Amino acid sequence: MIDADGQPAPPRPEPAPVVQELGPRRLPLVLASVAAALVLAAALVAPLVDRLVRGDELEQRALDLSLVETWEITDRAHTTGDVTYPQDPPAGGAHAPIWLACGVYDEPVREENAVHDLEHGTVWITHDPGLSAADVEALADRLPDNGIMSPREGLPSPVVVTVWGAQLRLDGADDERLGLFLEEYGDGHTAPELGVSCQGGTPDPQGATPDEGTNT
Repeated sequence: MIDADGQPAPPRPEPAPVVQELGPRRLPLVLASVAAALVLAAALVAPLVDRLVRGDELEQRALDLSLVETWEITDRAHTTGDVTYPQDPPAGGAHAPIWLACGVYDEPVREENAVHDLEHGTVWITHDPGLSAADVEALADRLPDNGIMSPREGLPSPVVVTVWGAQLRLDGADDERLGLFLEEYGDGHTAPELGVSCQGGTPDPQGATPDEGTNT
């Protein structure tokens, strides 16, 4: 531009930018919008985190039960004689006609009778006789109602948990895999006579009954 004297006029200063301050009415709206965005983000992320956690749990569970041994056992014949089983402890097969009563035994039980319990869907926990009293008590506390527990010489591990057709060797009474095994197999679904249970069996660890005296 040219001024009155014909000289170029100095440039006009540009106006300073106007900074709008958040008034007291707008601030709550902004905070509410931020809070809503955070809630929405949490809602979107939570299911993803849950799936990841569940996936890790399932993977760990599969890993922990990967050492479970299983067999297809079809022989369910009754016999009063001794049976040579391929597993130690046995996980099924021919067995005595009398089963053992549910509970904890402080001496070894006759395996032919225990196998009859397995046929009924019973859980059989065996442990090394040298296991401490505290460890034995800890195992007994975890024994299902439909379960028997007994010491056994020559076990391949300190503790072995068995159902019909499935077995897991444990490192001790505090082995966390016991809980996983009971969760997976404790309902007796692998047993031929699911739901019969160990109720009504003989309390004699060697299979004796009051009327017969013995079943061998």
